[in-house]
Amino acid sequence: MKLNKIKNNLISNLIILALIVFIVSFAFAAEEPTVDEQLKQLKSILDSSSKYSDFQKNQMLLPALKGLLESGIPFEDTKEIIENSVEESFDAYSVKKVFDVILDTQQEGLPTEQLINKVNEGFAKNANKTVIISVISAKAENLRKAAEILNKAQQEGLEINGEEKMVGILADGLENDVPDESLSWLLKTGTTEGKSILEISEISEELSYLSLMAYDSGLSQEEISLLFKKAIENSTNIDEICENIQSSLETQISTAKTETGGTVKPSATSDSGTLPTSSTGSPVEIGETPTQDAGEAPTETGGTPEPSTSPTGEAPPPLEN
Repeated sequence: MKLNKIKNNLISNLIILALIVFIVSFAFAAEEPTVDEQLKQLKSILDSSSKYSDFQKNQMLLPALKGLLESGIPFEDTKEIIENSVEESFDAYSVKKVFDVILDTQQEGLPTEQLINKVNEGFAKNANKTVIISVISAKAENLRKAAEILNKAQQEGLEINGEEKMVGILADGLENDVPDESLSWLLKTGTTEGKSILEISEISEELSYLSLMAYDSGLSQEEISLLFKKAIENSTNIDEICENIQSSLETQISTAKTETGGTVKPSATSDSGTLPTSSTGSPVEIGETPTQDAGEAPTETGGTPEPSTSPTGEAPPPLEN
């Protein structure tokens, strides 16, 4: 009798718990605004600016915003871009191009967080609209190339955890001119050797540092690719590659200085887009910190760049990684 009573109490408690979970879930679902409600909020932001015509708002931007929301782009991210666009007086056609790049990337199943961050960081630095569009377009292309590297490795039977994070890591390497073949080798060898995503990320960052150092030393992209290829061929494990690249790089720089009388070519502006700088400053990419001097190992945070001085004498706020 006592056992039946305990059993009935347990059943009653489970039913009550299930009801509570259902009610709470329903309450949260009821509070979540629909896409149409979110669009009304975004339209009110657009209406606050006299810069956009009715055609631009109703026929261009709102349909694009609806596409972003329906594809899964978070409302807060979409709202932030619109607010920044209005504040910075971005024209509707440039805003639409930004949305198109993000939407295309999202629909391809690629991570879009890095694109959104670069857009907002570009706004924060008062970057030219052409630069922002160029930078996120280049980033989107690097994400596609990174996904191809990952897919090829998986087709060869490699099991990879954390695919989205890995695509972001590979894309960052490509952005810093690390050769495709080197990143593919890093992915395959690192995974085979049981390296964690964090370890592979750290090695990729070091390869990026070495690539940028080689580029700043005057080596061409072809020379950098060959240097990385030889280092990989002479490496018995993944931990040796950076040492081999550093050693080969020092030899290359020494040889180049000897042949050219000590003249090293200045680094050029990357095709991925850079922000305008003063005549004494070096280009800084949106969301990136300046490259470090040769011979210094990068820190976890990428180092703290010295702020450039604006014409008014005020230093711009540092970008966050």
